[in-house]
Amino acid sequence: MTAAVAALDEPVERVGRGWTAALSLANGAIWVGWYGPLQILLALQAEDFAPGTGMSKETLLAWVTGAGAVVSLAANPFFGALSDRTVSRFGRRTPWIVAGAGGGACALLLLAGAGSVWTMAAGWCLVQLTLNAAFAAVTAALPDRVPRLQRGAVGGWLGAAQILGVVVGTGLATVVGGVGAGYTACAVFALVGVLPYVLRHPDLRLAPADRPPWAWRTFLAGFWLSPRRYPDLGWAWLTRFLINLSNALVLLYLLYYLRDRLHYGDPDQGVLILTAVNGVTLLCTVVVAGVASDRVGRRKPFVIWSGVLMAVATAALSGWQTWPGAIVAAAVLGVGFGVFTSVDFALMTDVLPKAMDRGKDLGVINVANSLPQVAAPALAAPIVTYLGGYRVLYLVAAVIGLAGALLVRRIRSVA
Repeated sequence: MTAAVAALDEPVERVGRGWTAALSLANGAIWVGWYGPLQILLALQAEDFAPGTGMSKETLLAWVTGAGAVVSLAANPFFGALSDRTVSRFGRRTPWIVAGAGGGACALLLLAGAGSVWTMAAGWCLVQLTLNAAFAAVTAALPDRVPRLQRGAVGGWLGAAQILGVVVGTGLATVVGGVGAGYTACAVFALVGVLPYVLRHPDLRLAPADRPPWAWRTFLAGFWLSPRRYPDLGWAWLTRFLINLSNALVLLYLLYYLRDRLHYGDPDQGVLILTAVNGVTLLCTVVVAGVASDRVGRRKPFVIWSGVLMAVATAALSGWQTWPGAIVAAAVLGVGFGVFTSVDFALMTDVLPKAMDRGKDLGVINVANSLPQVAAPALAAPIVTYLGGYRVLYLVAAVIGLAGALLVRRIRSVA
């Protein structure tokens, strides 16, 4: 079997630990580039710039992150589709991983020197554009190379890398000293972290004859995956969207929640502690859940109960507004999200319609990750400002997450 033929075949050979580790590191590096800014740096910049804009820091942060999320909505499926069609000596995915990580590093350095709201917003939009190119290619590599009965385990390692990326990004943003230094550290990590995968593991190449003829109308029409034609994909997408929206509502104002509601003495350090607690408990479940899902051959029960657990933890943030309550909620959220992250990723790859469109279809699915970044600020800002504050915000987040967990039962083709 040639590499060109294998690019479109359903994978049957199990991938090794080295391949999984390198892809996981690349995935984690991208999340460092996203969550150093999202957890700490953008909030600090918003606080600095807000007095001259006539907006509160919460509203300014919502506008900037929302604008970046809009870019992400289009970038992920677009670059996924381009990687599907890429014919090069380096394969379909590798060129986009390299270009995306390099561009993301440059965009983070632009943010490091931002002197105005407009530069801040432009820099964050560029970060979303470029890192989504890399992320689309990294996630598409899994269904390209990993057989179905290994996807839960590999998805678990990718999920572990994701949360470690969040922890490392938050840590770098907190401890290196200053906003500019934080962005620089995240930029270096995002670029260096993809190198082991792209240098040591050759990508599968698409034969020129296998690439469909180019037509703009066909290309654009391919981004619509009809829920009527692919109902399981539609329900899987909605499940991911609702649970990620719930999680985004929890994370968006976490720094401000600690400072303004809990009156925690060092909110920057508090975010880092909660992120670390969440990361430790997530790491305890993310790989184990993926392996267990592979062994029993079932996905839905894991997704349902993880979503229920996350909803309970989110509700606790509303009813138990103390520092110990925040620690317990972070720990329980980590357990639930660890299970969800690994098993949901495997579930998504199990419902993909076509091998030729893996990158594009996963990009459309990944909109369920980025769209909550648009919806969360639009929903959270008025709730916090006018409709009851953080208590109501976290109750709403819990209800949304619970709905997402229960709707996974509508998927028919996956057990």
